[in-house]
Amino acid sequence: MPTALSLLDLAPIATGQTARDSFEASVELARAAERSGYQRVWYAEHHNMATIASSATSVLIGYVAAHTESIKLGSGGIMLPNHSPLVIAEQFGTLATLYPGRIDLGLGRAPGSDQVTMRALRRDHLSAESFPQDVLELQGYLTGRTRISGVQSYPKPDGEVPLFILGSSLFGAQLAAQLGLPYAFASHFAPDALHQAVQVYRDTFTPSVQLSEPYVIAGVNVIAADTHEEAEDQKTRAYRNRTRAFITRGSVGQNFTDAEIDAFLASPNGQQLAQMTRYTAVGTPEEVRDYLEAFAASIRADELITAHHAEDVAARTRSVELTGAAMTAAAAA
Repeated sequence: MPTALSLLDLAPIATGQTARDSFEASVELARAAERSGYQRVWYAEHHNMATIASSATSVLIGYVAAHTESIKLGSGGIMLPNHSPLVIAEQFGTLATLYPGRIDLGLGRAPGSDQVTMRALRRDHLSAESFPQDVLELQGYLTGRTRISGVQSYPKPDGEVPLFILGSSLFGAQLAAQLGLPYAFASHFAPDALHQAVQVYRDTFTPSVQLSEPYVIAGVNVIAADTHEEAEDQKTRAYRNRTRAFITRGSVGQNFTDAEIDAFLASPNGQQLAQMTRYTAVGTPEEVRDYLEAFAASIRADELITAHHAEDVAARTRSVELTGAAMTAAAAA
């Protein structure tokens, strides 16, 4: 079977633009993915970042769902230790009732923020320890088999709300395997343990009601353009901006010049940051297709989460469309 494509939309807020502009861009990207054969779009929970607009993840999913027709929309992911499992069950039960068959629930255990923000979220520093139990509690609410006596989640979705475990370590792989859930590895920014985690997941997988055999998803960065030179230029500009965001922790800070950013990326600390985007497909549609096919084959991925990093919406949309068309054509050949 051909590898499924999905899209990670971080809902970035570009310089000089507003959160509302970002939301409209998210609709445009989802529509492009929908007509280009992508299976789903993922939205990630981040907090206290002035350049990312997806903090209220379930609200954004609902907005995009109302402006698209058929593509699946999911959280990639909801950071469950930040929330009560009951509240998340209510939110996603509502979404699945409004948009049946289109809502997916990806779960992670990281804070999605810094330590100060974590405390502002009323999150205890030990809350991640209960992540496995929280996943089971949430699953119980959504399936109508509650684990908390006398407590149910309403509204109940008519159909299934599939759960996914998202992670960048062996912990998530082991948990997904134990619970019989699909596993998504965040190799688009944390590539080091990818192959080991996938192997552990496959080796220890236990079938469940939701899933009979392992389902592996891996993240990969993509910048596709009509020419290789255009794609490389977009990559340079996008990764400079990404580096600026890391240095200033996503807030409005010092306006580092391109030369300063390039000098940092050439330093040992900068090289470590650059290694985070080790898995990047860049170039023409054919070059991107070849890279993605080889990457998927290396871990026998069932699905690739593509994160398109071109600066402006038009270029990101074009990258989504070119990649989708190239992968669809290859699958049909």
